[in-house]
Amino acid sequence: MHGIVFAELQKFVVSKHGHSGWKAVAEKAGLAHKVYLAAGQYPDSEIVSLVTAASAITGQEPFRIVEAFGEFMVPSLLKMYGHLLKPNWKSLDVIEHTEGTVHTVVRASDKDALPPKLQTRRTAPDTVILIYDSPRKMCALAMGIGKGLARHFNETLSINQTQCMHKGAASCEIVYSKKG
Repeated sequence: MHGIVFAELQKFVVSKHGHSGWKAVAEKAGLAHKVYLAAGQYPDSEIVSLVTAASAITGQEPFRIVEAFGEFMVPSLLKMYGHLLKPNWKSLDVIEHTEGTVHTVVRASDKDALPPKLQTRRTAPDTVILIYDSPRKMCALAMGIGKGLARHFNETLSINQTQCMHKGAASCEIVYSKKG
């Protein structure tokens, strides 16, 4: 997994629980001496270990932690990749076009990067269906990013997961609908 995700996860934990919270999570995960560089690549197992440790310490479900983390990291993602977005885009447009813009650039600029494969279809002006497919099964991150985009664009989105790999589906399906 790309180092930026680890760097952002550290910022997320520190924002909620301070540097001692990050230290506790890293120690519980068996990664106390690990340094994550934004430009690096790290084993997927380490993000799982960190989230599992955070869950054990906080009592929150891993899914909820990853979802909150996705929402948290939107401002950083927009700083890094906002130049790829059209100025008139809002939440649903960003979701609809992430694969063709951001993920295309990520894959081209880093041959080791493996962002999830996203397929989308706009079923109505106010609705986008996202098919999330990744062996990482971090669909909660996509849901959190949707929440973060809605906050950024000052919109209200309804986000419903209609199928999930964690429940045996071949891929996850998330329906984003703009309200109001």
